[in-house]
Amino acid sequence: MVTLTIRIQPMLKRLGLVHGTAVLAALLSLQVAQAQAPAAPSPAFPGWAYPVNPPAVPFDDKKLQRAPGSKKRFTQAQIEDNFTPPDWHPEDHPALPDVVAVGRKPAVSACMKCHLTNGGGHPGSSDLAGLSVGYIQQQMAAFRDGNRTGGRATPMIPISKAINEEEILAAARYYSSLPPQPAGWRTIKEGDRVPVSFIHTGGMRLPSPGGHKEPLGDRIIELPQNAEHVELRDSRAGFWSTAPKGSFKKGEKLVKEVGGKTIACATCHGPDLNGLVDVPGLLGRSPLYIYRQLNDIKIGARKGGTVALMQPVVANLDEGDMLAIAAYLTSQKPKHKS
Repeated sequence: MVTLTIRIQPMLKRLGLVHGTAVLAALLSLQVAQAQAPAAPSPAFPGWAYPVNPPAVPFDDKKLQRAPGSKKRFTQAQIEDNFTPPDWHPEDHPALPDVVAVGRKPAVSACMKCHLTNGGGHPGSSDLAGLSVGYIQQQMAAFRDGNRTGGRATPMIPISKAINEEEILAAARYYSSLPPQPAGWRTIKEGDRVPVSFIHTGGMRLPSPGGHKEPLGDRIIELPQNAEHVELRDSRAGFWSTAPKGSFKKGEKLVKEVGGKTIACATCHGPDLNGLVDVPGLLGRSPLYIYRQLNDIKIGARKGGTVALMQPVVANLDEGDMLAIAAYLTSQKPKHKS
């Protein structure tokens, strides 16, 4: 009970539940919900890469939140609503298609709720900026047809079954038109200690109160550069990651196929790894997302179509290899479209 109280104190403050019976009621509610929470990831889906969403909690629908550099105001309840996510900086991007901005009730959530207006997404989702229209269409079909079923694919499956082809095309054209995120929006370094953290709403990993650190171990931990801004789903709020020492060098060897354990990524993803036609670029994306895709293919949670070409690539890779590849690829900056 003490640990639970420490971890949710900042959340309770944001919800306005900071006194007396309100705190007790919230704690009791969370305890009941915790008993009904989804099971922790299996060994095939390590928790550092596959965050499990915690039980839902009510969000403040009265206090207006502010994001730096924006004149707009939204309540946290609006921010967390699948059909009213905030567009804090409309000047930063082209006009939003309806499916990106508000989705379509009851089952097609607004794309920017998880992938943001800049396509950068959060570590629990994916970076869509600059992916080809064809690739995005293929992936929506894979979710729909049962060919993408990994631990973080769950939210996309019902959406893929409800969305229509016109909406998919509109979203794909929008995200395909976007450039990679600016330098500094997503960074990664090597280290051996990281802030103690916990999983918050939407699979967001946030630093725990107190500023304590813990050993990194065989993980990559990706955290917000500013937790409060990321919780606002501010598209200007980026992330930083820590990978185990030696990951970049090891990953580079595997990516370039030095040693015969795998196949050079450039074979299909282009000499600069920036992608070819409907083969996605690999550089600068979330290391957790890259790891999940390699792992999902290895264990069969991604299959069908061109995924067959990736199966021999991952066949001999272990968890440490995939972690190193993800770390190295994130450390390399993508090129902007000409």
